[in-house]
Amino acid sequence: MNKMSISKEDTLVMKLIHYFVTNEDYRPIVVHGVQNEIWLENLDNDIPLIRINSNYIHNEEQLMSDLRKVEVIRKTIKKKTYSFRSKVLNLLMNTRDEVTLTEEENVLSIKVKNITELKKNKFINDYFPNFKEKVVSKNNGIVDVLEMTEELNKKTIKEDNELAKIFLKKDQPIVTYSIILLNIIVFMLSLLDYNMIINYFANYYVNVKNGEIYRLLTACFVHANFLHIFFNMYALYYIGPMVEKYYGKLKYLLIYLGSGIMGSLFSVVLSNNVSIGASGAIFGLFGSMLYFGYKYRATLDGFVRSGIIPVLFINLILGFIVPNIDVYGHIGGLIGGLLLSYIVGVYRKCKKKNTINGLIIITILIASLSYMLIIK
Repeated sequence: MNKMSISKEDTLVMKLIHYFVTNEDYRPIVVHGVQNEIWLENLDNDIPLIRINSNYIHNEEQLMSDLRKVEVIRKTIKKKTYSFRSKVLNLLMNTRDEVTLTEEENVLSIKVKNITELKKNKFINDYFPNFKEKVVSKNNGIVDVLEMTEELNKKTIKEDNELAKIFLKKDQPIVTYSIILLNIIVFMLSLLDYNMIINYFANYYVNVKNGEIYRLLTACFVHANFLHIFFNMYALYYIGPMVEKYYGKLKYLLIYLGSGIMGSLFSVVLSNNVSIGASGAIFGLFGSMLYFGYKYRATLDGFVRSGIIPVLFINLILGFIVPNIDVYGHIGGLIGGLLLSYIVGVYRKCKKKNTINGLIIITILIASLSYMLIIK
């Protein structure tokens, strides 16, 4: 009976995959048309792409050909994932000693002979400070590989369970239904005395400028007629449950109300007309789904491109074409939704620095708009 064995190179590759997947939250991706190389991605990392290449590179000409191939794949992934940056860490496992690596703008190539040498690499230490301690350095052959395989499987199962908490969660959209009900109640009251509702709750720059700031919020629950409330509530019924599901009820409520207020603020600053309706808040929900789709773009392949952007684009265009639509409120709500989503974050992808930066940006924006209203 032959004893099962594994080469040192395969063990080394397995150790690298194990480290980047279990410690740095990278995940393998399928790249068509390649052999003897593995691609990993973590779009939230400063180095979003890692390539582990086991093909033998014996001269500079072959190296340049290989780098051109890497560049083509890098650009394809960047375009597909709407990434602003797509730097590649190119780990070459089988390169002749005499081959001199060239510096590329977006591809950093490193010759990898063993774990000990890689631990001394400055780039690895700068970008992956846990590498020295966390990477498997034992050399027990097949035993190590089996242990690492088991840990990778556990990591995959855990990742699938975490995603299931987001995408397979079954929860009644109580907040969405409550907001729809409140809008309907206000609309029914307006049928009794429309002028009174408009006089006390509509959004108008003169009133807001005189201190009636509450109108920035109350106007989001007032509608002009049946068609107005029907289309707004239909849109809310369509997108509200998704935002409520993916962000959670409290964050959803904050995004909805905050976007509505931001839309109203844009309206009083940039328009002289009376404005009412939930459309600013609803555009904020579209903004929140844009942000969510971008953060989970590796999982939701094509969701933003085919599901959200077309609907959002059509509604923005209609705002410019159809008369009596508060396009400034729509734009303000959209911006508010994006900023508030950036502040509150999405599940497992919320960073403290994003919250701080978002709070700074939205504070400056509100202060600027308030000043513009004062001097208007």
